[in-house]
Amino acid sequence: MVQSVELVLDEASEAAVRRQWAALSELGLHTPGPWYRPHITIAVATEIWPRLDKVLAQQDFQPFPVRLGGLLVFGSRAAVLVRAVVPSEPLISLQHRLFRVVADCPGIPGNVRPDHWTPHVTLARRLKPGQFDAALGAVGWDKDVRATVEDIRRWDGDRRAEWSVTAGDLPTR
Repeated sequence: MVQSVELVLDEASEAAVRRQWAALSELGLHTPGPWYRPHITIAVATEIWPRLDKVLAQQDFQPFPVRLGGLLVFGSRAAVLVRAVVPSEPLISLQHRLFRVVADCPGIPGNVRPDHWTPHVTLARRLKPGQFDAALGAVGWDKDVRATVEDIRRWDGDRRAEWSVTAGDLPTR
């Protein structure tokens, strides 16, 4: 599994994404599991060292607005449908700062490195080519969503555990 640093959205925009998940799920398309929460992934690694949580918590963070824009498809045979997050100076700056904290962790894929990162919120996974039309029909009509990034969280995929970095509720390990 993986560990990640993620940005958490406000309640209203999270609800909008969950409505899109529900529409896709009704079509039998693979949507995130019940433990999953809408988010923008900043960095991913096979392991993010626990000592870095305190460094992440020390980063300057204030909630800021973002816009969830159009649909994108990553891959082709087992594609991922996402809603793009329109890049902004606060978003790019935060991603660069947070990525620097975890840059030496093992197993970081190239697509989350600064200047190679595409900010997005995942809507559906493992789509086969024949499912694209149904997926786009289910959520393609949705308008852009004005959202607020409210928190930085850490996610541990092995334990399916999350904790807020900015709230200081760091796990004891």
